[in-house]
Amino acid sequence: MPDLSHVKVALVHEWLDTYSGSERVVEQILHCFPQAAVFAVVDFMPAAQRSFLRGRSVTTSFIQRLPFARRYFRSYLGLMPFAVEQFDLSDYDLVISSSHAVAKGIITGPDQLHISYVHSPMRYAWDLQHQYLRQANLGHGLKGIYARWLLSRLRQWDVRTAPGVDIFVANSAYIARRIRKAYWRDSEVIHPPVDLEGFRLRDVKDDYYLVVSRQVPYKRVDLIAAAFASMPDRRLVIVGDGPEHAKVIDAAGRAPNITFRGAVGHDDLVSLMQAARALVVAAEEDFGITMVEAQACGTPVISYGRGGALDIIVAGPHAAPTGVLFEEQSAESIIKAVGLFESLDPGISPLACRTNALRFSTGVFRERLRDLVVTALLDRGMEIGDTFAPDLAAAAD
Repeated sequence: MPDLSHVKVALVHEWLDTYSGSERVVEQILHCFPQAAVFAVVDFMPAAQRSFLRGRSVTTSFIQRLPFARRYFRSYLGLMPFAVEQFDLSDYDLVISSSHAVAKGIITGPDQLHISYVHSPMRYAWDLQHQYLRQANLGHGLKGIYARWLLSRLRQWDVRTAPGVDIFVANSAYIARRIRKAYWRDSEVIHPPVDLEGFRLRDVKDDYYLVVSRQVPYKRVDLIAAAFASMPDRRLVIVGDGPEHAKVIDAAGRAPNITFRGAVGHDDLVSLMQAARALVVAAEEDFGITMVEAQACGTPVISYGRGGALDIIVAGPHAAPTGVLFEEQSAESIIKAVGLFESLDPGISPLACRTNALRFSTGVFRERLRDLVVTALLDRGMEIGDTFAPDLAAAAD
Protein backbone atom coordinates (compact mmCIF):
# COMPACT_ATOMS: atom_id res chain seq x y z
CA MET A 1 0.00 0.00 0.00
CA PRO A 2 1.51 3.39 -0.96
CA ASP A 3 2.71 5.56 1.90
CA LEU A 4 0.81 8.87 1.89
CA SER A 5 1.58 9.77 5.50
CA HIS A 6 3.90 12.61 4.49
CA VAL A 7 1.28 14.27 2.31
CA LYS A 8 -0.32 17.31 3.94
CA VAL A 9 -4.08 16.91 3.46
CA ALA A 10 -7.04 19.24 4.01
CA LEU A 11 -10.65 18.06 3.81
CA VAL A 12 -13.32 20.71 3.17
CA HIS A 13 -16.99 19.91 3.78
CA GLU A 14 -19.98 22.24 3.44
CA TRP A 15 -21.58 21.99 6.84
CA LEU A 16 -21.65 19.56 9.72
CA ASP A 17 -25.04 19.34 11.42
CA THR A 18 -26.10 15.70 11.20
CA TYR A 19 -24.48 12.37 10.33
CA SER A 20 -25.98 11.29 7.01
CA GLY A 21 -24.91 10.28 3.51
CA SER A 22 -22.26 12.90 2.76
CA GLU A 23 -20.81 12.57 6.26
CA ARG A 24 -20.33 8.84 5.64
CA VAL A 25 -18.14 9.82 2.70
CA VAL A 26 -16.21 12.24 4.91
CA GLU A 27 -15.71 9.45 7.45
CA GLN A 28 -14.14 7.15 4.86
CA ILE A 29 -11.95 9.91 3.42
CA LEU A 30 -10.62 10.43 6.93
CA HIS A 31 -9.93 6.69 7.16
CA CYS A 32 -7.81 7.02 4.03
CA PHE A 33 -6.06 10.18 5.24
CA PRO A 34 -6.00 10.17 9.05
CA GLN A 35 -3.60 13.14 9.01
CA ALA A 36 -6.18 15.38 7.30
CA ALA A 37 -7.27 18.70 8.77
CA VAL A 38 -11.01 19.37 8.50
CA PHE A 39 -12.67 22.62 7.39
CA ALA A 40 -16.40 23.40 7.21
CA VAL A 41 -18.57 26.46 6.73
CA VAL A 42 -20.26 25.63 10.05
CA ASP A 43 -19.98 22.83 12.58
CA PHE A 44 -23.05 22.16 14.69
CA MET A 45 -22.69 18.38 14.75
CA PRO A 46 -24.21 16.96 17.97
CA ALA A 47 -21.74 15.39 20.38
CA ALA A 48 -23.46 12.00 20.06
CA GLN A 49 -22.76 11.92 16.30
CA ARG A 50 -19.18 13.25 16.22
CA SER A 51 -17.33 9.96 16.58
CA PHE A 52 -16.62 9.76 12.82
CA LEU A 53 -14.38 12.84 13.22
CA ARG A 54 -12.20 10.90 15.69
CA GLY A 55 -11.67 13.84 18.02
CA ARG A 56 -10.56 16.28 15.32
CA SER A 57 -11.23 19.96 15.77
CA VAL A 58 -12.94 21.58 12.79
CA THR A 59 -11.92 24.95 11.37
CA THR A 60 -15.11 26.89 10.58
CA SER A 61 -15.94 30.10 8.73
CA PHE A 62 -17.29 33.40 10.06
CA ILE A 63 -20.83 32.12 9.40
CA GLN A 64 -20.44 29.93 12.50
CA ARG A 65 -20.64 33.12 14.62
CA LEU A 66 -23.45 34.92 12.83
CA PRO A 67 -26.80 35.43 14.62
CA PHE A 68 -29.09 32.38 14.71
CA ALA A 69 -26.58 30.38 12.64
CA ARG A 70 -27.07 27.20 14.63
CA ARG A 71 -30.68 26.90 13.51
CA TYR A 72 -30.76 28.91 10.30
CA PHE A 73 -27.28 28.57 8.78
CA ARG A 74 -28.78 27.56 5.42
CA SER A 75 -30.32 31.03 5.25
CA TYR A 76 -26.78 32.35 4.84
CA LEU A 77 -26.33 30.47 1.56
CA GLY A 78 -25.62 33.74 -0.26
CA LEU A 79 -22.58 34.32 1.95
CA MET A 80 -21.18 30.80 1.69
CA PRO A 81 -19.18 31.27 -1.55
CA PHE A 82 -17.34 34.16 0.08
CA ALA A 83 -16.94 32.16 3.30
CA VAL A 84 -15.23 29.14 1.71
CA GLU A 85 -12.87 31.42 -0.20
CA GLN A 86 -11.53 32.70 3.12
CA PHE A 87 -10.06 29.35 4.20
CA ASP A 88 -6.25 29.51 4.03
CA LEU A 89 -5.24 26.14 2.58
CA SER A 90 -1.82 27.18 1.33
CA ASP A 91 0.06 24.77 3.65
CA TYR A 92 -1.49 21.62 2.14
CA ASP A 93 -0.31 19.40 -0.72
CA LEU A 94 -3.70 17.76 -1.27
CA VAL A 95 -7.11 19.36 -0.78
CA ILE A 96 -10.23 17.20 -0.99
CA SER A 97 -13.58 18.97 -1.10
CA SER A 98 -16.76 17.09 -0.24
CA SER A 99 -19.25 19.19 -2.16
CA HIS A 100 -22.98 19.46 -2.75
CA ALA A 101 -23.09 23.26 -2.64
CA VAL A 102 -20.01 25.48 -2.27
CA ALA A 103 -17.08 23.40 -0.95
CA LYS A 104 -15.57 22.93 -4.41
CA GLY A 105 -15.07 26.73 -4.61
CA ILE A 106 -12.10 26.80 -2.23
CA ILE A 107 -8.98 28.58 -3.45
CA THR A 108 -5.87 26.47 -4.13
CA GLY A 109 -2.54 27.19 -5.80
CA PRO A 110 -0.93 25.73 -8.95
CA ASP A 111 1.24 23.31 -6.97
CA GLN A 112 -1.65 21.94 -4.90
CA LEU A 113 -3.85 19.05 -5.98
CA HIS A 114 -7.58 19.73 -5.54
CA ILE A 115 -9.88 16.72 -5.83
CA SER A 116 -13.59 17.47 -5.48
CA TYR A 117 -15.92 14.61 -4.52
CA VAL A 118 -19.26 15.88 -5.79
CA HIS A 119 -22.42 14.49 -4.20
CA SER A 120 -24.29 16.75 -6.62
CA PRO A 121 -23.91 20.20 -8.14
CA MET A 122 -26.23 22.63 -6.33
CA ARG A 123 -29.58 21.06 -7.20
CA TYR A 124 -31.60 24.16 -6.31
CA ALA A 125 -29.41 26.42 -8.46
CA TRP A 126 -29.27 24.19 -11.54
CA ASP A 127 -31.80 21.77 -13.05
CA LEU A 128 -34.06 21.62 -9.97
CA GLN A 129 -34.35 25.40 -9.54
CA HIS A 130 -37.98 25.65 -10.64
CA GLN A 131 -39.04 22.68 -8.50
CA TYR A 132 -37.24 24.19 -5.49
CA LEU A 133 -38.92 27.58 -5.98
CA ARG A 134 -42.36 25.97 -6.22
CA GLN A 135 -41.85 23.88 -3.09
CA ALA A 136 -40.57 26.93 -1.17
CA ASN A 137 -43.51 29.07 -2.38
CA LEU A 138 -41.06 31.45 -4.04
CA GLY A 139 -42.53 31.42 -7.51
CA HIS A 140 -43.78 35.03 -7.35
CA GLY A 141 -43.37 38.30 -5.49
CA LEU A 142 -40.33 40.16 -4.22
CA LYS A 143 -38.99 37.13 -2.33
CA GLY A 144 -39.26 35.08 -5.49
CA ILE A 145 -37.39 37.70 -7.51
CA TYR A 146 -34.65 37.83 -4.89
CA ALA A 147 -34.37 34.02 -4.80
CA ARG A 148 -34.03 33.84 -8.59
CA TRP A 149 -31.39 36.57 -8.58
CA LEU A 150 -29.44 34.81 -5.81
CA LEU A 151 -29.56 31.46 -7.59
CA SER A 152 -28.40 33.11 -10.81
CA ARG A 153 -25.40 34.59 -8.97
CA LEU A 154 -24.66 31.20 -7.41
CA ARG A 155 -24.64 29.54 -10.85
CA GLN A 156 -22.19 32.13 -12.16
CA TRP A 157 -19.89 31.60 -9.19
CA ASP A 158 -20.25 27.83 -9.44
CA VAL A 159 -19.11 27.81 -13.08
CA ARG A 160 -16.32 30.31 -12.44
CA THR A 161 -14.78 28.17 -9.68
CA ALA A 162 -14.92 24.86 -11.61
CA PRO A 163 -11.45 25.36 -13.21
CA GLY A 164 -9.98 25.42 -9.69
CA VAL A 165 -10.74 21.70 -9.39
CA ASP A 166 -8.02 19.41 -10.79
CA ILE A 167 -10.07 16.18 -10.63
CA PHE A 168 -13.84 15.86 -10.27
CA VAL A 169 -15.17 12.69 -8.67
CA ALA A 170 -18.89 11.91 -9.03
CA ASN A 171 -20.85 9.61 -6.75
CA SER A 172 -22.74 8.06 -9.69
CA ALA A 173 -22.87 8.13 -13.47
CA TYR A 174 -25.95 10.34 -13.15
CA ILE A 175 -24.01 12.96 -11.16
CA ALA A 176 -21.15 12.67 -13.66
CA ARG A 177 -23.62 13.74 -16.34
CA ARG A 178 -24.80 16.64 -14.20
CA ILE A 179 -21.18 17.74 -13.65
CA ARG A 180 -20.62 17.60 -17.39
CA LYS A 181 -23.76 19.68 -18.01
CA ALA A 182 -22.94 22.32 -15.38
CA TYR A 183 -19.14 22.60 -15.59
CA TRP A 184 -18.23 21.06 -18.99
CA ARG A 185 -15.85 18.72 -17.16
CA ASP A 186 -15.44 14.96 -17.13
CA SER A 187 -15.26 13.13 -13.81
CA GLU A 188 -14.28 9.83 -12.27
CA VAL A 189 -17.14 7.83 -10.74
CA ILE A 190 -16.50 6.46 -7.25
CA HIS A 191 -19.70 5.32 -5.59
CA PRO A 192 -20.33 6.30 -1.96
CA PRO A 193 -19.23 3.82 0.71
CA VAL A 194 -21.93 1.67 2.28
CA ASP A 195 -21.49 -0.17 5.59
CA LEU A 196 -22.48 -3.60 4.37
CA GLU A 197 -21.53 -5.33 7.62
CA GLY A 198 -24.49 -3.66 9.30
CA PHE A 199 -26.88 -5.24 6.77
CA ARG A 200 -26.59 -9.02 6.71
CA LEU A 201 -28.01 -11.45 4.16
CA ARG A 202 -31.28 -13.23 4.91
CA ASP A 203 -32.52 -15.85 2.46
CA VAL A 204 -36.08 -16.29 3.74
CA LYS A 205 -38.46 -13.44 2.95
CA ASP A 206 -41.87 -12.47 4.31
CA ASP A 207 -44.79 -11.45 2.11
CA TYR A 208 -44.63 -7.64 2.27
CA TYR A 209 -43.09 -4.80 0.31
CA LEU A 210 -41.12 -2.04 2.00
CA VAL A 211 -40.59 1.71 1.64
CA VAL A 212 -37.77 3.37 3.60
CA SER A 213 -37.76 7.09 2.90
CA ARG A 214 -38.06 10.62 4.16
CA GLN A 215 -41.50 11.81 3.14
CA VAL A 216 -40.51 14.86 1.12
CA PRO A 217 -41.85 15.84 -2.34
CA TYR A 218 -39.18 14.39 -4.62
CA LYS A 219 -39.29 10.97 -2.93
CA ARG A 220 -42.85 10.43 -4.31
CA VAL A 221 -43.86 8.08 -1.51
CA ASP A 222 -47.46 9.13 -2.20
CA LEU A 223 -47.30 7.35 -5.56
CA ILE A 224 -46.22 4.10 -3.91
CA ALA A 225 -49.01 4.39 -1.34
CA ALA A 226 -51.58 5.03 -4.07
CA ALA A 227 -50.31 2.05 -6.07
CA PHE A 228 -50.60 -0.37 -3.16
CA ALA A 229 -54.00 1.02 -2.17
CA SER A 230 -55.08 -0.33 -5.57
CA MET A 231 -53.50 -3.74 -4.80
CA PRO A 232 -55.29 -4.80 -1.58
CA ASP A 233 -53.85 -8.31 -1.74
CA ARG A 234 -50.27 -7.00 -1.35
CA ARG A 235 -48.92 -5.69 1.94
CA LEU A 236 -46.85 -2.50 2.13
CA VAL A 237 -44.85 -1.25 5.12
CA ILE A 238 -43.79 2.43 5.02
CA VAL A 239 -40.87 3.49 7.23
CA GLY A 240 -40.03 7.16 7.72
CA ASP A 241 -41.79 10.47 8.19
CA GLY A 242 -41.55 14.04 6.97
CA PRO A 243 -43.53 17.07 5.79
CA GLU A 244 -45.37 15.03 3.11
CA HIS A 245 -46.73 12.53 5.67
CA ALA A 246 -50.33 13.79 5.47
CA LYS A 247 -50.24 13.59 1.68
CA VAL A 248 -48.94 10.02 1.83
CA ILE A 249 -51.72 9.05 4.26
CA ASP A 250 -54.31 10.57 1.92
CA ALA A 251 -52.85 8.61 -1.00
CA ALA A 252 -53.05 5.40 1.05
CA GLY A 253 -56.77 6.06 1.65
CA ARG A 254 -56.86 4.05 4.90
CA ALA A 255 -56.11 0.88 2.97
CA PRO A 256 -55.78 -1.96 5.52
CA ASN A 257 -52.86 -3.51 3.60
CA ILE A 258 -50.64 -0.43 4.19
CA THR A 259 -48.84 -0.05 7.53
CA PHE A 260 -47.03 3.11 8.67
CA ARG A 261 -44.10 2.52 11.02
CA GLY A 262 -42.70 6.06 11.27
CA ALA A 263 -39.04 6.42 12.19
CA VAL A 264 -37.44 3.20 13.48
CA GLY A 265 -34.10 2.35 15.05
CA HIS A 266 -31.24 0.74 13.15
CA ASP A 267 -31.87 -2.81 14.35
CA ASP A 268 -35.58 -2.66 13.46
CA LEU A 269 -34.71 -1.16 10.07
CA VAL A 270 -32.29 -3.99 9.29
CA SER A 271 -34.85 -6.60 10.33
CA LEU A 272 -37.50 -5.03 8.11
CA MET A 273 -35.10 -4.88 5.15
CA GLN A 274 -33.97 -8.46 5.63
CA ALA A 275 -37.51 -9.83 5.68
CA ALA A 276 -39.09 -7.69 2.93
CA ARG A 277 -40.04 -9.26 -0.37
CA ALA A 278 -38.72 -6.14 -2.12
CA LEU A 279 -37.85 -2.49 -1.44
CA VAL A 280 -39.87 -0.01 -3.53
CA VAL A 281 -38.37 3.36 -4.56
CA ALA A 282 -40.13 6.06 -6.62
CA ALA A 283 -37.55 8.87 -6.36
CA GLU A 284 -34.92 9.96 -8.85
CA GLU A 285 -31.94 9.59 -6.53
CA ASP A 286 -28.44 11.00 -6.96
CA PHE A 287 -27.19 7.60 -5.82
CA GLY A 288 -29.38 5.66 -3.37
CA ILE A 289 -27.63 4.21 -0.32
CA THR A 290 -30.88 2.66 0.96
CA MET A 291 -31.11 0.58 -2.21
CA VAL A 292 -27.61 -0.79 -1.62
CA GLU A 293 -28.44 -1.57 2.02
CA ALA A 294 -31.51 -3.54 0.91
CA GLN A 295 -29.44 -5.44 -1.66
CA ALA A 296 -26.90 -6.25 1.07
CA CYS A 297 -29.75 -7.89 3.00
CA GLY A 298 -30.50 -10.03 -0.06
CA THR A 299 -33.62 -7.99 -0.84
CA PRO A 300 -34.55 -7.07 -4.44
CA VAL A 301 -35.37 -3.45 -5.36
CA ILE A 302 -38.22 -2.13 -7.49
CA SER A 303 -37.15 1.39 -8.47
CA TYR A 304 -37.84 4.27 -10.79
CA GLY A 305 -35.32 3.80 -13.58
CA ARG A 306 -33.53 7.13 -13.45
CA GLY A 307 -30.58 8.50 -11.50
CA GLY A 308 -28.42 6.39 -9.24
CA ALA A 309 -30.69 3.35 -9.48
CA LEU A 310 -29.17 2.65 -12.88
CA ASP A 311 -25.76 2.22 -11.21
CA ILE A 312 -27.12 -0.06 -8.50
CA ILE A 313 -29.88 -2.34 -9.77
CA VAL A 314 -29.13 -5.14 -12.20
CA ALA A 315 -32.27 -5.38 -14.32
CA GLY A 316 -33.35 -6.62 -17.73
CA PRO A 317 -32.08 -9.70 -19.59
CA HIS A 318 -29.27 -10.51 -17.15
CA ALA A 319 -28.21 -13.87 -15.79
CA ALA A 320 -28.42 -12.60 -12.19
CA PRO A 321 -30.94 -9.74 -11.94
CA THR A 322 -31.36 -7.99 -8.59
CA GLY A 323 -34.52 -5.99 -9.19
CA VAL A 324 -36.90 -4.24 -11.58
CA LEU A 325 -36.85 -0.70 -12.99
CA PHE A 326 -39.96 1.21 -14.08
CA GLU A 327 -40.09 4.05 -16.58
CA GLU A 328 -42.58 6.59 -15.22
CA GLN A 329 -43.23 8.17 -11.82
CA SER A 330 -46.84 7.09 -11.62
CA ALA A 331 -48.95 4.69 -9.56
CA GLU A 332 -49.83 2.76 -12.73
CA SER A 333 -46.15 2.24 -13.57
CA ILE A 334 -45.46 0.99 -10.05
CA ILE A 335 -48.35 -1.48 -10.26
CA LYS A 336 -46.97 -2.86 -13.52
CA ALA A 337 -43.47 -3.09 -12.04
CA VAL A 338 -44.74 -5.08 -9.05
CA GLY A 339 -46.46 -7.48 -11.44
CA LEU A 340 -43.28 -7.85 -13.50
CA PHE A 341 -41.24 -8.41 -10.33
CA GLU A 342 -43.57 -11.17 -9.14
CA SER A 343 -43.26 -12.92 -12.49
CA LEU A 344 -39.47 -12.78 -12.15
CA ASP A 345 -39.27 -13.30 -8.39
CA PRO A 346 -38.14 -16.96 -8.45
CA GLY A 347 -35.22 -15.93 -10.65
CA ILE A 348 -33.98 -13.15 -8.34
CA SER A 349 -31.86 -14.74 -5.66
CA PRO A 350 -30.94 -13.12 -2.32
CA LEU A 351 -27.33 -14.17 -2.88
CA ALA A 352 -27.22 -12.31 -6.23
CA CYS A 353 -28.52 -9.20 -4.48
CA ARG A 354 -25.89 -9.48 -1.74
CA THR A 355 -23.11 -10.07 -4.27
CA ASN A 356 -24.22 -7.01 -6.22
CA ALA A 357 -24.06 -4.87 -3.07
CA LEU A 358 -20.41 -5.80 -2.46
CA ARG A 359 -19.44 -3.42 -5.29
CA PHE A 360 -20.29 -0.52 -2.97
CA SER A 361 -18.45 -1.53 0.21
CA THR A 362 -16.30 0.83 2.27
CA GLY A 363 -13.24 -1.21 1.28
CA VAL A 364 -13.90 -0.68 -2.43
CA PHE A 365 -14.40 3.06 -1.85
CA ARG A 366 -11.12 3.42 0.07
CA GLU A 367 -9.15 1.43 -2.49
CA ARG A 368 -10.47 3.42 -5.44
CA LEU A 369 -9.94 6.78 -3.74
CA ARG A 370 -6.39 5.92 -2.69
CA ASP A 371 -5.55 4.70 -6.19
CA LEU A 372 -6.90 7.92 -7.69
CA VAL A 373 -4.89 10.09 -5.31
CA VAL A 374 -1.67 8.09 -5.75
CA THR A 375 -1.90 8.26 -9.54
CA ALA A 376 -2.56 12.00 -9.47
CA LEU A 377 0.32 12.70 -7.06
CA LEU A 378 2.73 10.58 -9.09
CA ASP A 379 1.70 12.46 -12.21
CA ARG A 380 2.72 15.64 -10.40
CA GLY A 381 6.14 14.23 -9.55
CA MET A 382 5.62 13.64 -5.83
CA GLU A 383 7.67 10.80 -4.36
CA ILE A 384 5.55 8.12 -2.71
CA GLY A 385 6.85 5.21 -0.66
CA ASP A 386 5.77 1.59 -0.88
CA THR A 387 3.88 1.12 2.37
CA PHE A 388 1.83 3.05 4.87
CA ALA A 389 3.50 3.99 8.15
CA PRO A 390 2.20 1.39 10.67
CA ASP A 391 0.40 3.88 12.93
CA LEU A 392 -1.41 5.47 9.97
CA ALA A 393 -2.30 2.10 8.49
CA ALA A 394 -3.94 1.09 11.76
CA ALA A 395 -5.87 4.34 11.90
CA ALA A 396 -6.99 3.98 8.29
CA ASP A 397 -8.31 0.46 8.67
